[in-house]
Amino acid sequence: MTITKDVIFVGVDDTKCTTFEGQYPVSGMTYNSYVIMDDKIAIMDTADEHVSEAWLANVKKALKGKQPDYLVVHHLEPDHSAGIKMLAELYPDMKVVGNDKTFAMLPQYHNVDLTDRKIVVKENDTLCLGKHTLTFLMAPMVHWPEVMVSYDSCDKILFSADGFGRFGAMADKDWADEGARYYFNIVGKYGMQVQLLLKKAAKLDISIICPLHGNVLKDNLAYYISLYDTWSKYQAEKQGVFVIYCSMHGNTAKAANTLADILRQKGCPVETECIVCKESSFALSNAFRYGKIVLAAPSYNAGVMPPMEDLLHHLKGKNFCNKTVALIENGSWAPSGANTMKALLSDMKNITIVEPVVTVCGALKDADVEHLIALADKLIEL
Repeated sequence: MTITKDVIFVGVDDTKCTTFEGQYPVSGMTYNSYVIMDDKIAIMDTADEHVSEAWLANVKKALKGKQPDYLVVHHLEPDHSAGIKMLAELYPDMKVVGNDKTFAMLPQYHNVDLTDRKIVVKENDTLCLGKHTLTFLMAPMVHWPEVMVSYDSCDKILFSADGFGRFGAMADKDWADEGARYYFNIVGKYGMQVQLLLKKAAKLDISIICPLHGNVLKDNLAYYISLYDTWSKYQAEKQGVFVIYCSMHGNTAKAANTLADILRQKGCPVETECIVCKESSFALSNAFRYGKIVLAAPSYNAGVMPPMEDLLHHLKGKNFCNKTVALIENGSWAPSGANTMKALLSDMKNITIVEPVVTVCGALKDADVEHLIALADKLIEL
């Protein structure tokens, strides 16, 4: 696939991939790599080991028998760097471009001697290929310490490493939802570092973003950049309320969905997610995108039902903050879910708990519905 006259996509669209990083369910996954054909030829990153044969075939097709001069390593994570040793052995005159941290970490993954083949770059260093000149910008902890991006001033391309990537195969059109799920589950902890990178990118005239996962972005770049700005500031993107629940016998689910129906009847946008029915990365993503969250869960072993406890631990690990959270608990004889959820939320920054908690004892009753109506009114007022 041609990106511009001189820039060729040589990545692999793995439509059979069902799990990413051993944990996130996906409907395929792209492993992106690019070749810049100029007086000097640069290969921009490699790909995951399980697609290395198809990736190398794409590289050779793009090269048309020519020898590459450089391999640029923006990110050393194995799904983007598995082909480094393969290329280094296949093209012994090829130089490898990275930063100090790249080459410090590289021996952890590859037993290859690059002593006389390294080009070490730092902030704002350039590499001239002919018409195309790459400028390197360091992006530590977006989302590994060695990450950098590069900007091609000729075609105005930002090679953005994992930034602006998304889950899913190339044919998937829904960038926002899968882009958000990718961002919050993979990069989300490092909002401050993303903000630093966005400030650097704001000084560039960017026409195309070439990430290491997902689609090449050419249209409406302001939209994608504005979403990254909102997400990395931990601000609410979506208006309304997000109701997250788990349920053992259906009673807590009924309470959660009754609250959602009340909110809808009052004209408030609402979305619900059962974290037992769907893997938690989906709920985690939406929890960041909304400003108002409701957590509904049964008491369990003097605590809270494990799926909710697990989700809260994941949220803390991703730097969940700046939210208004309402709680619904269910407990037949000794309700404990709300206190456990409060304790877990207390370790997170700028979390406002809506009081009072709605406590359901067993099946949902008329009196409980009245409490849910009052909770809905309070959520709408906030």
